[in-house]
Formats: sequence, C-alpha cells, structure tokens
Amino acid sequence: MLEETGKCPIEEAANLIGKKWTILILRELLKDKKRFNEIQKSLGRIGPRVLSSRLDELEENGIVKRVAYAEVPVRVEYSLTERGGDLRDVVVGMSEWWRKWNGNGDKNSKNKFQQI
Repeated sequence: MLEETGKCPIEEAANLIGKKWTILILRELLKDKKRFNEIQKSLGRIGPRVLSSRLDELEENGIVKRVAYAEVPVRVEYSLTERGGDLRDVVVGMSEWWRKWNGNGDKNSKNKFQQI
C-alpha cells in the first residue's frame, strides 16, 4: 500500500508511534493533560530519559503539546494536540482487538483504559 511518494502510510505511522512506551504515553494523555512525573508514575517502569525522549519526539511531530508555566518551580504539562487526539481510535482499537482475541485481559489493564 504505497502512496504516490513511495511511502507506506502504515509503515510511517508505525515509525512514529510504534516505539516502546509511545502508545502507553498516548493512552495516558488521552485521559487528560499530565505532568512529567504523573506520566512516569502511571507507566511505572519507564525511565526518565526514555520518557523525555518519547515526549520530545511526539512534540516534534505535532502529537503532543508541552506547556511550561512561569512559576517557581516551573510547572510543565503535556497534552495531546488535535493531531494527537485523532489517535484515540487507534489506541481504543488496539484495546478492543486485544480483549476480543485474548479474553477480557486482566482487570487492571481494562480499568486503566476505561478512564479514557
């Protein structure tokens, strides 16, 4: 499925959102805007350098918006842009596919997702 540019849109999307942790970051930001530490805490095992790198990549690609408030200490919040919000159906679809083909999954996973 190649576009006129010779690029496969599925491959391009996978390159953008297919890295480890990226979908889970999107899941968290689909719920509401969050601070760095809130995202890290909700994901558990992600290191701060990896989270920072993923957020930077998402921001560079117009999926995440970073807002720094002029406070002491500085408060920074991350949220999805309109482009990022359009990924809701992708994230929801992944969850629905998993539940359909793998039973109900664990209740903790299901509860996390119902908050979106």
